[in-house]
Amino acid sequence: MVRSIWRTLDLSVVRNVSPIALTAFVTGASFGAIAVAAHISVALVCAMSLLVFAGGSQFMVVGIVAAGGSPIAAVVAGLLLNARHLPFGLAMGDLLGRKLAARIVGSHILIDESVAFAMAQGDRKKAKAAFWTCGLALFLTWNTGTLVGALIGQVIGDPNRFGMDAAFPAAMLALILPALKDKVTLRVAVLGAAVAVATTPLLPPGIPVVLAALGVVAALPTRRKVTA
Repeated sequence: MVRSIWRTLDLSVVRNVSPIALTAFVTGASFGAIAVAAHISVALVCAMSLLVFAGGSQFMVVGIVAAGGSPIAAVVAGLLLNARHLPFGLAMGDLLGRKLAARIVGSHILIDESVAFAMAQGDRKKAKAAFWTCGLALFLTWNTGTLVGALIGQVIGDPNRFGMDAAFPAAMLALILPALKDKVTLRVAVLGAAVAVATTPLLPPGIPVVLAALGVVAALPTRRKVTA
């Protein structure tokens, strides 16, 4: 399978994946440092990145737990955030291969970026090569960054002094900005953010993030009155 991927791999995909992989390393380092600052061991932090491999959920879980939220709220928030992977799996199922090992590994590296690169290709073979190249590259750089960040976090103590806590929110904002050009997406984002901000002073940590999912109501179609 590896030889087949490299034969059909477009060099433009490699060029486009490279800066994203670098970003994954930096963001992973930010996560590692923040998680260690929240009194999570280096081994547990690295295990989370290896086994979960979902940056948004990992940051959310650490943030909720560090703020005093319950593990249940952290898990529910993470599941809601990753619910988008269900339709991803349906769209990418054919690219994972038929062997069980390939499907397990492919499912693990099925993330926003690998799906986006695969869907941008013109045919199935190129899509498969792009999916595996992007997914494996980001898995490697994310986990390497997590280890480096966790080790650095033990030395520097508070990562907030160096602005490392802002790396992930800045990266997420940069990723969603293009999508906000769509009016429906913008309405959902604004409503979800409003719900989270309004309920933060009233509810335990983690619950406002879960309730932000109510922003999807803004995407529901509205009935238009028909005038005679």
